[in-house]
Amino acid sequence: MTDNPAPGRRTFVKGGVAAALALGGAALNPAQALASSNGMRLRLPAPTGPYGVGAEIRYLVDRSRNDPWTPAIGVRELMVTLLRPTVPGGRQPRLPQLTPAEARDFTDLAPMVRAPFLPAAGVDWAATLTHARTGTAPLPGRRPTLLHSPGGGDSRTMGSVLAAELVSYGWNVVLVDHPGDASQVEFPGVRPGRSERVRITELRPDMDAAGFRTMIGTRVADLRFVLDALGLRRAGLYGHSAGGTAVAQAFHEDRRVVAAVNMEGYLDGLDGELFPVARQRPDRPLLLAGTDGFRDARFDRSWSALLAHGGPVARRELAHANHWAFTDYAALVPQLRRAGLMTAEQRAGMVGTVRPGAVSQLVRGFFARHLPV
Repeated sequence: MTDNPAPGRRTFVKGGVAAALALGGAALNPAQALASSNGMRLRLPAPTGPYGVGAEIRYLVDRSRNDPWTPAIGVRELMVTLLRPTVPGGRQPRLPQLTPAEARDFTDLAPMVRAPFLPAAGVDWAATLTHARTGTAPLPGRRPTLLHSPGGGDSRTMGSVLAAELVSYGWNVVLVDHPGDASQVEFPGVRPGRSERVRITELRPDMDAAGFRTMIGTRVADLRFVLDALGLRRAGLYGHSAGGTAVAQAFHEDRRVVAAVNMEGYLDGLDGELFPVARQRPDRPLLLAGTDGFRDARFDRSWSALLAHGGPVARRELAHANHWAFTDYAALVPQLRRAGLMTAEQRAGMVGTVRPGAVSQLVRGFFARHLPV
């Protein structure tokens, strides 16, 4: 996969449309699109804990590695969001889920990255605000830190709801983007080898086993670099889909990770070979969190291989849920359904009808036991 030239934005968009159609993506009903011509505004639920949430964006550069997807860059660049507990209230601005530039690209990419589920029109993706506020001072004192790795093709911002919930109960949370993999990532500026501030995904629908291992290996290295860059000696990890796979493998490789949650990430490659984490008995707590709507034989095989070793590893399954229930789509998709921009079948295929708060209760309960505030 890394030997293929990266497609230009227009090439990717056209290819993505073809892929969406091949996957059976349904076009918006023209009447629905017209009714939403101004773009509906989506809202994220407020966190329920006693603390406010402060946000800081950081640009990190790992000069010891090159970018696997675009070697011309010469280094590995990352964007992260640091979220910390603050005094609740205040008038500081709320952090948008997407910057205006990211939202423009996501408007094109959304129905391709998540085909056939997300609508191609009718949503103002730039209007959604998180409940994290910029320019705030964190509460004094040392607090445990959790790192989050999003799913393949998702940006870090699609984990905003769960992150804010965890921060509101006292954890620090770091949302990590994986550029070249994430749908879109905006950087502070351009640099040699990257001529635009917003970098869009270079993942392709024909990814092979080698490409998948490159993606997971890069994500593991990204997470370990963030631990280094932030000077963390103890941390928890949680991740979704490919992020769950990377989190589990980083947990296996790095003793600084004291507990981890893999939210529906396979523990094997596309060729069926188990990752090292699934071959040995874990000696620290690891949670395998799945859904009844996305469970398949590959999960059963790779997760069962790890569970067979024993140790402090557990498997939990959310009822009436589907794969993206672990992301902000759990809050966004029901709004799209109510607006007529998604069908009931599309909602079920993406997030299910899981009760609100089920994911946050599961993850928060795990870290409350194994990395308490």
